[in-house]
Amino acid sequence: MNKPVENDRNQSAAGVFLRGLAMGAADIVPGVSGGTIAFITGIYFRLLAAINAVPAAVAAHLVRGQLRRFWDRCDGGFLLCLLAGVVTSIVTLASAISFALTSWPIYIWSFFFGLILASVWHLARQLPALSWALLAPLVCGTLFSWWVSTLPVGAANPTDWVFFGAGALAICAMILPGISGSFILLTLGMYAPVLAAVKELQLGSLALFVAGCVTGLLSFAKLLTWAIQRHHDAILALLTGFMIGALNKVWPWKQVLSWRTNSSGAQVPLQEVSITPMHYAELTGLSSHWLLALLFVMSGFLVVLLVEWLGKGQVATADPHNV
Repeated sequence: MNKPVENDRNQSAAGVFLRGLAMGAADIVPGVSGGTIAFITGIYFRLLAAINAVPAAVAAHLVRGQLRRFWDRCDGGFLLCLLAGVVTSIVTLASAISFALTSWPIYIWSFFFGLILASVWHLARQLPALSWALLAPLVCGTLFSWWVSTLPVGAANPTDWVFFGAGALAICAMILPGISGSFILLTLGMYAPVLAAVKELQLGSLALFVAGCVTGLLSFAKLLTWAIQRHHDAILALLTGFMIGALNKVWPWKQVLSWRTNSSGAQVPLQEVSITPMHYAELTGLSSHWLLALLFVMSGFLVVLLVEWLGKGQVATADPHNV
């Protein structure tokens, strides 16, 4: 694996930290992928390159005490700033985002819908003329992501090794644009147990969860990098499909088909289906707020355009041979 593209290396520490804040905020919300945020803010390929460099850097430099060379080879400053942003966001914004989703769900989901819609548009522009060779992964990615978004929330027996497996699966989803790691945890029935382990400082369970995350991240990043290097356009088409399918999960107007009781004893949706704003108003007797929702969709779309403009062409672009 080669170094990340040079332009990506010029991103400031503050800019990387802010991107980490955005990724952390996204990962809190079931249905929104931190990988999508990494993609639209122009650090996705650099992130893959840095993660993929870690095992070789450990073997070649860290075990020999060559700390400086290890740090440089795995782009340590970038990873540290990004991780600091993610952790800061999760610690400080989790309550605020949960409150916003409870108080103004249509507006918040509309904003996320605009973000992902603009990401689809942005990524699709980087594809060559659509052919049958690219249409197949695009459709497969869309159908798979759409199917994942319709899965009902499950219940798991949170044994130690379940924590490990959940971490490995969730982290793989988190670095894929369009697939939410937190939603995967929900589907597996591990979202509440993981949050409980964090709150109660269950160090053994958390250690296995983190070990699963590290194992899944390092192995999946290697596989994804290999695929991008050899099938760049097809992988971009697949990722575009993932984001198209994810639009179903963040659609603001839902009909709840079934409910479940969470760990706090509250009734929460078990399975939902997307419906039109008009049907939502008829079904609930509440206003669909479709006009304001449309403004929030446009706001999310404009945020992506602003990020792209500020990035001056660096957003989500890379030579596949430099990944």
